[in-house]
Amino acid sequence: MVIRFLFLRGLENKDGKYTLVRNGKPYQVKGVSGHSYLQKLHEVGGNTIRTYDTTNLQSILDEAEANQLAVVVGLPIMDNRIMSDFYDDQKQSDTQLAAYKKFVEKYRNHPAVLMWCMGNELDFRLSFKYRNFFKAYNQLVDMVHTVDPDHPVITTVMDVPPKNILNIKMWTKTDMVAINSFGGIHDLRAALKQASWFWKEPYMILEWGIKGPWRPNEDKTSWESYVEPTSSKKAEQYLKVYNKDLPQEDPRMLGSFAFYWGQKQEYTPTWYSMFYENGAMSEAVGMLQHIWTGKWPEHAAPKINYMLVDKKGALDNLIYKPGKTGNAQLFMLSPDSNITQVKWELYHEDWYVKDNVKNQKKLTPIDSAFVECKQSTATFKTPLQEGPYRLYATVFDKFGNFATCNTPFYVVK
Repeated sequence: MVIRFLFLRGLENKDGKYTLVRNGKPYQVKGVSGHSYLQKLHEVGGNTIRTYDTTNLQSILDEAEANQLAVVVGLPIMDNRIMSDFYDDQKQSDTQLAAYKKFVEKYRNHPAVLMWCMGNELDFRLSFKYRNFFKAYNQLVDMVHTVDPDHPVITTVMDVPPKNILNIKMWTKTDMVAINSFGGIHDLRAALKQASWFWKEPYMILEWGIKGPWRPNEDKTSWESYVEPTSSKKAEQYLKVYNKDLPQEDPRMLGSFAFYWGQKQEYTPTWYSMFYENGAMSEAVGMLQHIWTGKWPEHAAPKINYMLVDKKGALDNLIYKPGKTGNAQLFMLSPDSNITQVKWELYHEDWYVKDNVKNQKKLTPIDSAFVECKQSTATFKTPLQEGPYRLYATVFDKFGNFATCNTPFYVVK
């Protein structure tokens, strides 16, 4: 049994109220998950980022320091759920340990480093087949404690799984458990209370945000394609989750990280993305500014109400024959004279899992499908190939903001 929990240096505990101290001052994390647009993060009131891997870390840390930001550095390790054979091979585990030792030695003194996050949503179930994983994991944590005693090692779990957290406490040398929570965040307070009989230490919420496309009760079409909220609806969700579901009053919580500060393909290229690929900002960025500073941005992003295709919405299960004409119309919440462009795009869906790997690259749009595109309307021909598709409308304004919505449909021969 390992009795080493709360290795956190720079942490004050006064009557059960935990405070993170950085550079001699109380430090309440106002964070995001991501590694880009760091100057903008500082401008809107954020102070911390959470990375997922070590790619380009030097430049990320340098940019973070230049913008007065701290970094929770993600150290990705092999997931024991799918790579148990890796940990059964001592040579591979030793190679991983040696590589990260050099890495931690290189960056331990960088002033932007706040913590090390060892793995993301690993499976800490107590199972005999994971014995070598626990051994290798503790060797990694021991190494960081030895090489860099000034920065703690944390790890993440999805929501609050009591058995996994108990196993982390009992059988690993991790300093703190952090939480990723999306759909389950509505029950977070109750889950924390349920686990409080054995888990009383501080924590952070390393991912929080809008509802994910993988929730079983979310809106979806008859062919299992999820209906994505408009960017305006997402901004409303961020505010609601922050005000209602995040346990701000909990004296154990050190701060939280909104997901996702950047652009990424996850189910769609826009579902979680707070930025467009050209750097334009969504309404969610302004919402975070309001959350952190109490101030709204000088120039708000365009606000989309909804899209109709042939006067129908996404939940009307739009099914077409190949080569048929469709007419889409975009409805804004209010007129906006600052809009400079509405970009219409059509993509083949690629949300399903192939060989246990989700697509993480944006697909190529089907430009030939459009007959005519105007600012608020588009006429298109449905593709000849059978299958699921998604029609996107992206609105840009002259201040560097964007708004987006989309509608799925299916082509049947």
